[in-house]
Amino acid sequence: MRRRADLVEQTRQRIIEATVRLHTTIGPANTSIASVAEEADVTRLTVYRHFGDLDVLFEACRGHWRAQNPPPDASAWREIPNLEARAREALGCLYAWYREHGDELSPIYRDMTAMPLSAQETMAAENRSLGEALVAGYAGPGSGGRELRAVARHLVGFGTWRSLAIQQGLDDREAVDVAVRFLAAVAEPQ
Repeated sequence: MRRRADLVEQTRQRIIEATVRLHTTIGPANTSIASVAEEADVTRLTVYRHFGDLDVLFEACRGHWRAQNPPPDASAWREIPNLEARAREALGCLYAWYREHGDELSPIYRDMTAMPLSAQETMAAENRSLGEALVAGYAGPGSGGRELRAVARHLVGFGTWRSLAIQQGLDDREAVDVAVRFLAAVAEPQ
């Protein structure tokens, strides 16, 4: 019985790792159950037996990738009382993480709308949480800090880093400097 359970777990793990490879190279929109089965060297039926629907497969894939590539700990940012110092530390860590994993993250963010709604909602919630950690304790001007929180969520986004660092050619230090100045300008308008 134990041997059978080990084989089942090994097969499940192969499917997850195959899905990670496909999602981080060709992207979720171009990944089918058939391509996962082929990459994992199993049948489509085996994939369905282990993962009853795409939501479960996406969650397992995402959990596996994040366990191997943990993002920066946003809770540590809240301990930095000065907003600009906090933003410099937080965005420095986050942008360095994006730089390290940008090639793998690009196809995933590119294909976001092709992912199950639950995966999209999880990613959006994580972005909101990062933005909230960035400006926790700061009200900011306008509508109870709504603008400050919106800018913070924008600045912690992968798309923002990609735009500044990849498309505009800024190094991560320059991207952080621009982002911190933007956040500071919104936090204390002229």
